[in-house]
Amino acid sequence: MFNDRSSLLSHLRTRRSGKPRDMVAPGPTDDELDAMIAIAARTPDHGKLAPWRFVVVPGDRRAAFGALLRTAFTAENPQATTAQLEACDRFAAEGEALVVVLSSPVDSHIPRWEQELSAGAATMNLLHAAHAMGYVGSWLTGWAAFSDTVRDAFGGPTERIAGFVFLGSPGRPLDERPRPELARVGTRWVG
Repeated sequence: MFNDRSSLLSHLRTRRSGKPRDMVAPGPTDDELDAMIAIAARTPDHGKLAPWRFVVVPGDRRAAFGALLRTAFTAENPQATTAQLEACDRFAAEGEALVVVLSSPVDSHIPRWEQELSAGAATMNLLHAAHAMGYVGSWLTGWAAFSDTVRDAFGGPTERIAGFVFLGSPGRPLDERPRPELARVGTRWVG
């Protein structure tokens, strides 16, 4: 049924993030990843600029991604410890699939802030698409999202990493995290 609100509301109420370290196979296939990205691109986009990009890091490139993280971390932290470098390797290997989402603003009359918000919305749509297909996702940032070295491996100087989206099957039941009280985050304007 087109626009089956009961199913959509159930989907929205049950979506939650999973820890990448807890994700197991199977992960999404290449066709499923393409479908998720196509859904993610159906996001609010003032001016039809598509101010975001999705870069899939294939499984056979995860070790190279780990090496990139080690190089970037060491350049920014010359006293890096073995444990910190091993954490770079673990981050690169987590989940069954990895999509790097870039905020890729376009020179336009549309404010940059609106374009960056669109990139965030596209990332959230990617998580919704994964959930709808039976997978779990996790949107992470951390130091690597703010590293110019890491960013330059995926994009250019006008772009920013919106996040690393890890995807896979849940390896254990997902935890429900505390949610904010509605009265704290939703109010009525009285003028």
